[in-house]
Amino acid sequence: MTVPQTVGVIGAGIMGAGIAQTCVTAGIPVALIDIDDKRVTGARQSVAGALDKLVHKAKLSAPERDAAIARLRGTTAYAELRGCEFIIEAATESEALKVQLLRKIDEVIDARTVVATNTSSISIAKLAAVMKRPAAFVGLHFFNPVPVMGLVEVVTCRHTASATVDAAVALAKRLGKTPVRVNDSPGFVVNRLLCPMLNEAVFAYSESVASARDIDEAMKLGCNHPIGPLALCDLIGLDVVLAIMEVLHRDFDDAKYRPAPLLKEMVAAGHLGRKTGRGFFEYGARN
Repeated sequence: MTVPQTVGVIGAGIMGAGIAQTCVTAGIPVALIDIDDKRVTGARQSVAGALDKLVHKAKLSAPERDAAIARLRGTTAYAELRGCEFIIEAATESEALKVQLLRKIDEVIDARTVVATNTSSISIAKLAAVMKRPAAFVGLHFFNPVPVMGLVEVVTCRHTASATVDAAVALAKRLGKTPVRVNDSPGFVVNRLLCPMLNEAVFAYSESVASARDIDEAMKLGCNHPIGPLALCDLIGLDVVLAIMEVLHRDFDDAKYRPAPLLKEMVAAGHLGRKTGRGFFEYGARN
């Protein structure tokens, strides 16, 4: 299966910008789309800054950085997706929003385009059902930070054609990732196992079993984890963790996936972790 010549990325947030950076660094031009120019410009600046750091670390040459940045074009116009052979939706983890965006994508693409969603928990079958060509739809779940993390879950449902899977696997490999094929199931593999652990860490903290710092230290030293569960919640975003737990709780209809009340409270208060400057730990200015 040939690697696409151009990739469209919908959503210029942390995940979308990371996917775009990974693509352009691998030599693939990207059309990055979001709802306003400010977000698109911010994503381009974020990518440029990340590539500058790689130059400073001698992991990328200055000409390679310049060529990568030149491959990234930002826009608010979905018409720019015409000609893209592969499109990755990387918007906020909201089923209603994703359905809305996928329908907009469907209006401009042609019969050769493969469409993927970067959802971390929403049913691929549900999302595929809104597409005109559900056989050309697949889950392509990247992990944060995208340029660093080596895994991509390639998630398929009964609609997904084998050629679509081949295209997703080929793209993941071109990006230097290791694709793992997963059947459509709530949370897929990683989040089905990971998020209940994070949720339980929130329960432990709310019950004063230990301080947030000590809970994280215990898991790092006792389980050899590179980052503690509460710091990881902050890195992922508490709103994302809550959204995943709500999907698991709803779709499995099992009380063991009940989101911790403190997690809900913190999300309602806007304390989402690193992206807001405050979660279980303080991070200073909003980033």
